[in-house]
Amino acid sequence: MNTLSFKKGQEPKGKRLTRLIQAFFILLTLHFSLSTFSQAKDTTSVNKLDEVLVSAIRVTTKTPVSFSNLDKKDIKFRNLGQDIPILMNYLPSVVTTSDAGNGVGYTGIRVRGSDATRVNVTINGIPYNDSESHGTYWVNMPDFASSLESLQLQRGVGTSTNGAGAFGASLNMLTDSYSKESNGEISNSFGSFNTRKHTVKFSTGLLNDHFELAGRVSALKSDGYIDRAASDLKSYFLQGTYVGKTTLIKALAFGGTEKTYQSWNGLEDLDLLKNNRTFNTAGMYTDTSGNTRFYDNETDNYQQDHYQLHWNEKVSTNWRTNLAFHYTKGKGYYENYKENAKFSAYGLTPIVINGTTINRTDLVRQKWLDNDFYGTTFSAIYNNEKLEMIFGGGYNRYEGDHFGKVIWARYASTSEKQDLYYDDYASKNDGNIFAKANYQIADKLSLFGDLQLRNVHYKANGTEAGMVNDNFNFFNPKAGLNFEINTNNALYFSYARANREPNRTDYENGSPIPEKLNDFELGLRHATQKVKFNANLYYMGYKDQLILTGELDDVGAPIRKNSGDSYRFGLELDATVALSDNLLIRPNVTLSTNKNKDFFFTRDGVLTALGNTNIAYSPDIIVGNVVTFLPVRNFQISFLSKFVGEQYMGNIDSEGSKLKSYFVNDLNVSYEIKPKSVFKAIVVSVLVNNIFDYKYISNGYFYTYDDDYSNPPAVTTIEGAGYYPQAGINFLAGLTLQL
Repeated sequence: MNTLSFKKGQEPKGKRLTRLIQAFFILLTLHFSLSTFSQAKDTTSVNKLDEVLVSAIRVTTKTPVSFSNLDKKDIKFRNLGQDIPILMNYLPSVVTTSDAGNGVGYTGIRVRGSDATRVNVTINGIPYNDSESHGTYWVNMPDFASSLESLQLQRGVGTSTNGAGAFGASLNMLTDSYSKESNGEISNSFGSFNTRKHTVKFSTGLLNDHFELAGRVSALKSDGYIDRAASDLKSYFLQGTYVGKTTLIKALAFGGTEKTYQSWNGLEDLDLLKNNRTFNTAGMYTDTSGNTRFYDNETDNYQQDHYQLHWNEKVSTNWRTNLAFHYTKGKGYYENYKENAKFSAYGLTPIVINGTTINRTDLVRQKWLDNDFYGTTFSAIYNNEKLEMIFGGGYNRYEGDHFGKVIWARYASTSEKQDLYYDDYASKNDGNIFAKANYQIADKLSLFGDLQLRNVHYKANGTEAGMVNDNFNFFNPKAGLNFEINTNNALYFSYARANREPNRTDYENGSPIPEKLNDFELGLRHATQKVKFNANLYYMGYKDQLILTGELDDVGAPIRKNSGDSYRFGLELDATVALSDNLLIRPNVTLSTNKNKDFFFTRDGVLTALGNTNIAYSPDIIVGNVVTFLPVRNFQISFLSKFVGEQYMGNIDSEGSKLKSYFVNDLNVSYEIKPKSVFKAIVVSVLVNNIFDYKYISNGYFYTYDDDYSNPPAVTTIEGAGYYPQAGINFLAGLTLQL
């Protein structure tokens, strides 16, 4: 284990941890005093209080926000090894991607064209987005879907939440509830590309009507569709629960390890894309004999462990509270073979061998991240017949060490074994408080208000970014009206303001301006016993939006740039229709226009006004549908369809940056057997992805550069693009035994 010295001005972690523990016990004492008072005043029994973990940031149909819910029943027959974004693929306005091509390993999600760095993600109300990159790395939590009770995706700004601001959507996840009765589950699935998942779950049930211990372990492996895009993933989930008359206490520990061969280079060669679309350039090098070879450990390696403690109280008939503490530890690296690397880039000095000066070498490097994230969140909820009020917030701190090692070099110069060629440190304090209210003004009219204050202090150093020491204060107001036309129909309107700080990569690429958003939503909800229908019209006006340029930096991270003024304007329609007792359809469609206003671009050395251009990675049409047929009891057939319109990978409307539209279909068949002894249920599931074997590409990158060498003094702008092909027809089949 590498030992790092403390940076100047950096408080030792031991002292910070001591202060955190002291704060923990102070808050715990205050909360205990409140809970003791509540139990003395109110002895009503508690229904499951798990929802309190997320109720402060979730919404209902009375809130003027566009949202979708998924619970474990909705995904259990498709939960055969693919990541959470892939399981969410058929929700409105959602586009998903997979580096390995089959939904295992590195996956991503975009909502309304906004990438994952601008989708706020929480687990039981605790922020999950990486504090520096703002990204969400699902590969660090393999098979987490097997420990989910439900999730809610709020599109647009949504309501106030903890962590980074939502600029396209917010996703909050609730982990497994407690079980009153003991149970167990063994799940195994196998499929194409040597994919297999093995999961074991258990619950003791409520012991003495108060205590439960539950857990899960999982192992997941896949070779991936793309060459060598193999994943070796392991995860665990453990929770202890105490249930009292007015109290719910949960202690959770969960996490995972991943070893993934890199497949994030994509393909730029169009001939390979046509004739050898699984080709992977990662790790490719030429040996001393001139042969093309692939480095066998061009991998990403990371371990992430989460610890959460939640204390929920029903203080009285009208009051509920939640207090939570959390700590996340992450550590890992990715390894690369680099050809003909400059000595100077790795802190090496030139050497002379037989009279020849050597200042370049082939080498293998590791780029490390060692980080800690900890803090607290809290909320208090008041309810009566006409008013619901929520007070909440949180304070979190991130500390991250970034450092690099050269573990092998053909010419090592004067380097020592444990030398670091860079050693950077970053810290981030993130605090917020919010107050929300939903007030019934009249029998059919309710008013929603939401005010949030957020402070962010980010400090970092780095070769590209230099010294960063920025402080941001954001005020995020939200308001709306909900009008119940009758028992089956309701109209709503809302306005929301959001602000968001740049991430580490933005600083490195010269875009340190925070982005601002005004979000307007107008919707109609219709609900009867057989038909549920939602229509939502939105306008999202941005100032200094950090849009994806399509380019990747030298470590494969997407580059974003402030775009001045821009907007997203669209219509979302979704429905659930029971055509009969055994036939259900769930269609959705999003029609949108997404524009940069008065965009400028320097082409061939001349600054050119392009007018309004399309925002990168923002298709104008997204359509999804799920048809579910139950021919006999416990036998279910689902046909799932997804159409994504063409999209640009850059912001200059270049034909060379276009991703073609695609239309893919999946088939999911499941049968549940309920024997009278031994097992409570036996579930057999088969998922055939891309059943019509459609050759499609869901993601890519686009770049430009100026050539001023070929024909001086003329400058010629050169364009290039890369693509991530997705798998053709493939399958997963699983067997679950419930005890």
